[in-house]
Amino acid sequence: MKVSREQVAENRRAILDAASRLFREKGFEAITVAEVMKSAGLTHGGFYGYFKSKDDLIAQSLVHVLGQESEPIKDLVAYAKEYLSPSHRANISSGCPTAGLGAETIRQSPEARAAMTEGQRQTLERFCASLPNASRDEARRIAIGTWSAMVGAMVLSRLVDDPYLSDEMLKQTYQWIRDRR
Repeated sequence: MKVSREQVAENRRAILDAASRLFREKGFEAITVAEVMKSAGLTHGGFYGYFKSKDDLIAQSLVHVLGQESEPIKDLVAYAKEYLSPSHRANISSGCPTAGLGAETIRQSPEARAAMTEGQRQTLERFCASLPNASRDEARRIAIGTWSAMVGAMVLSRLVDDPYLSDEMLKQTYQWIRDRR
């Protein structure tokens, strides 16, 4: 039975959604293609009709998930407060792909690295656009510093096994960002 173009697009989106969630939750290496396909509600045998390889899936899932963050940021401090929250820290599978997969992407294919690079460029542009009163250079410096602090704090807060220290990292980073604005 032939599958419609709409169904192919829907299946591909389901695979990318499942992959991006599972990869953030468990990492690239811990997840198999079969697990992704099962989570998407599809059979393992159909995978190669959508992707060339697991490396291709990884790169395309990064493009997919990083491209979902496209809304303008109206208030950078409010955005930082939401990002640096305990609920975001706890929600690894649906949280920030940069914080969840950044360190792992270093060891992935050039295509995956390119997808992550483009995602970072887009995020920085969104941050810069939220700073209309700053010069281009100043906005870029603020954007890079703020984003680096946010991602770093999220990674570190997830890394430590001390709940107090983890909360403190998020809170202090938010306060540092707020005080700079």
